[in-house]
Amino acid sequence: MATLTTTAPSAPSGDRPRPRRPIVARPATWIVWALVAFFFVNLLGVVMSVVVDSFGKSWFGTWLPSAFTTHWYGDAWSEFGLHQVMWVTAEVAIAVVVISLLIGAPTAYVLARRDFPLKKVVLLLFLLPILVPPITYGIPLAIVLYKAHLAGHLTGVILANLVPSVPFVVLTMTPFIEQIDPKIEAAARMCGANTSAVMMRILAPLVVPGLLAAGILVLIRTVGMFELTFLTAGPTSQTLVVALYSAVFSAGIRAQQSIDAMAVIYTGSMLVLLVIALRFVNPTQLVTRVREEPMA
Repeated sequence: MATLTTTAPSAPSGDRPRPRRPIVARPATWIVWALVAFFFVNLLGVVMSVVVDSFGKSWFGTWLPSAFTTHWYGDAWSEFGLHQVMWVTAEVAIAVVVISLLIGAPTAYVLARRDFPLKKVVLLLFLLPILVPPITYGIPLAIVLYKAHLAGHLTGVILANLVPSVPFVVLTMTPFIEQIDPKIEAAARMCGANTSAVMMRILAPLVVPGLLAAGILVLIRTVGMFELTFLTAGPTSQTLVVALYSAVFSAGIRAQQSIDAMAVIYTGSMLVLLVIALRFVNPTQLVTRVREEPMA
């Protein structure tokens, strides 16, 4: 009696598991990572040398200073008038943030909601002060402000910093407003809300994240802006970054430790602002434009 034997069909050759190859980075990858590590090690070394020197009494030919002290910070605070400098920096930054938001937010709404001729040209004009180096338009701007007797005072510094700050707010706020469905505004108007009610009760709460993001980023940009502030500031209207530059390159003999202490104060303030910005601002929101696709 014959017996039937069945054999299982063999798996296709394409379904066979392939042996895993060990993951070995290419030489180019190792070179890139080595260069990145070299850059950050050098950057950390430069920063730490300034920080250590700001606390050292004397530092000659040794790895660390012979002794540490904090009196250089007190000397820098009194010698460079940092109380007045910090107050001027706060005044300029807050004024630029407030005025930029008051001008930039309505402009961003118009650009996000309205289509008009030469709209792309207008967007390009708003983009130019951000892409072009500030020194290229800072010198003609400073000349105009000096002729108008505004430069050399707090007003001139604020006006100069508004030139790149307002376009920055416009370009930051436009994606946030585009994410808001226009049907929400239409529904509010159908319910009897006028324009002011729609703006204050409907749009304002929705664009608060965008206003916060733009305000914090403009604050950081203004505190760190050197070119425009240097060209328009006077003896009593210098911000912290300009005062630091003047302390390094102005005439006179000053202790290097005091200048390093001032640099640490400036760097620390910028790091604090950066941490606050990263806490409240999602960088992806600044470049992502969410558009709802129509459902089939």
